[in-house]
Amino acid sequence: MRPREAPPPAKVVQDFDANLFSVDHPENFPLAAAVEHRGPTKLAVTGTVNPDIARTVPVISLASGHIVGIYARLGDPVKKGQLLLKLRSDDISGGFANYQMAVADETLARAQYERSQELFKHGAIALNGLQVAQDTEEKAKVAMDTAVEHLRLLGSSTDHPSGIVDITAPVSGVITDQEVTNAAGVQSLGTSPFTIFDLSTVWIVCDVYENDLPSVHVGDPAEITLNAYPGQVLNGRVSNILPILDPNLRTGKVRIEVPNPGTIRVGMFVTATFRSRKDEVNSAVPASAILHLHDRDWVYEPAPEKRFRRVGVVGGDALPGGMQEIRSGIQAGQQVVINPLALQNEIDNK
Repeated sequence: MRPREAPPPAKVVQDFDANLFSVDHPENFPLAAAVEHRGPTKLAVTGTVNPDIARTVPVISLASGHIVGIYARLGDPVKKGQLLLKLRSDDISGGFANYQMAVADETLARAQYERSQELFKHGAIALNGLQVAQDTEEKAKVAMDTAVEHLRLLGSSTDHPSGIVDITAPVSGVITDQEVTNAAGVQSLGTSPFTIFDLSTVWIVCDVYENDLPSVHVGDPAEITLNAYPGQVLNGRVSNILPILDPNLRTGKVRIEVPNPGTIRVGMFVTATFRSRKDEVNSAVPASAILHLHDRDWVYEPAPEKRFRRVGVVGGDALPGGMQEIRSGIQAGQQVVINPLALQNEIDNK
């Protein structure tokens, strides 16, 4: 029997690294060392624009009746005092009749009081009679003043009473609810024909995960970016953190108050960015050292034997002096190629 032959020696093949590249002249690509950068931790969350409930004002009229003219509609911006609708009301005639009777009663009571004063001076009546006349006159005056105020609240006056009442906007804002329409013709006035939102300041309501809530505090500033206007950054402040968590998503509601420059609309989606009160340590490199390739950011660091290694990084904020924050991927002190585009072009041409 022939003895078995020994197996051939194993051939070792080194693992291929797709991010490791060789070049002929690495000295042609100058390097820069990443530096340490300290800055506040940022937390970005999504949210929606909501109206400030405290700035929601219903339009109410104490006079009831039939609408004869509508001069505003849903979505219209209005100014305080602007005419919204006209109302024909029988309450005005009733209120004016009560006013006239109160005037007549007050005139008679005043005359009786003046006559009682003269009689009391001459000893014709007792003090009690004078006091009764005075009390009657004062009550008549109160009734007359009440009738005048009632007419004013109904939207009329004592000088020119009219059955037509003008209902105006109590505040400036935007009409967000309308219960009456021109198409319906003459109709009875509802309890609140319009609702006006003062949108000069709005609420941004965000969902913040349970683990991130400790980094958000009432009074903290927040940067707001509208999805519809990504280049516009607005400044707000955290006004409330609700004490209840969503049991399914494990998120809490954070409310931010933001002045409205006029571009914010209720229901818009936004991104809110919070900055923590404590700084975190990251690194920073020249902005030119970052190459965006295949939907990722990369830097190139030197490796032995005339090679460079491509390293994926997560970029942060742009910094003064042409620097760029790096949140992860490299540490302070590591060297990177200042112009990676030229290096990548040479690699591609090899």
